[in-house]
Amino acid sequence: MDLRIFTEPQQGADYETLLRVAKATEELGFDAFFRSDHYLTMGGDGLPGPTDAWITLAGLARETKRIRLGTLMTAATFRLPGVLAIQVAQVDAMSGGRVEFGIGAGWFEAEHTAYGIPFPKEKFPRLEEQLAIITGLWQTPVGEKFSYQGTYYTLTDSPALPKPAQAKVPVLIGGAGKERTPRLAARYADEFNIPFASVEDSAAQFERVRGAAEEAGRKPGDLVYSNALVVCVGKDEAEVARRAEAIGREPEELRRNGLAGTPGEVVEKIGRYREIGSSRIYLQVLDLSDLDHLELISAEVASQLD
Repeated sequence: MDLRIFTEPQQGADYETLLRVAKATEELGFDAFFRSDHYLTMGGDGLPGPTDAWITLAGLARETKRIRLGTLMTAATFRLPGVLAIQVAQVDAMSGGRVEFGIGAGWFEAEHTAYGIPFPKEKFPRLEEQLAIITGLWQTPVGEKFSYQGTYYTLTDSPALPKPAQAKVPVLIGGAGKERTPRLAARYADEFNIPFASVEDSAAQFERVRGAAEEAGRKPGDLVYSNALVVCVGKDEAEVARRAEAIGREPEELRRNGLAGTPGEVVEKIGRYREIGSSRIYLQVLDLSDLDHLELISAEVASQLD
């Protein structure tokens, strides 16, 4: 089971804070550092303000050596697909081939309004075209041109450069949609992620994706299946309560909806996700000042997982 650290910087974190967390992620043996792609807080003042996902990852690409780096999920509404393909390819090269590309349709209308970003009604069809364009640009052989005529985007004779360092940048698609999302994942994804879902709901969605993969002529086992869950671990009940209070949550609510409790409790719950086919957990860390939390998870949770 891979454990990855997943951050929400729009809630309030500058680059230096994210760098400290990323370095701790690497030093403590976690598999990857991921971040959200948002420009507006979802509670609180959000100070000192938002950071851009791909600028952040570019910096971390040069200041880390081992961990994978990526987004859960880049908002398709924020960037034109040709520009995004260049950005991701460049960060992949800067990292020596450690980038993973999570992309979603975008959903938070208030952040678009706050920063003057168009918020189209037809978000999912645009996401489909973005995936076709971005993967098409990366897959076009050097020296050949890429063109695309869609409803929302048109590219003509693109040189399709630069190329990522990796021969294939892993593409992550996620969500709880019952029809379009599994179909899109079956077509483009290397990994399917479902955020903040119960074991039962995750199992049902994984089955939909497996079925869609078979219909698309893929082996269901070719995809990685993963979960993203808020984490709150303490060596005892008092520490669990202290960490829950720090993020404005209740321990029992976190136990129901995330990975919370003592290390033994969290290991047991991760085991339940593993039983349904999840092989990767993104641990949503909401208190980025508490690096002792990461140390505890590394020493007492990750050490008990294969």
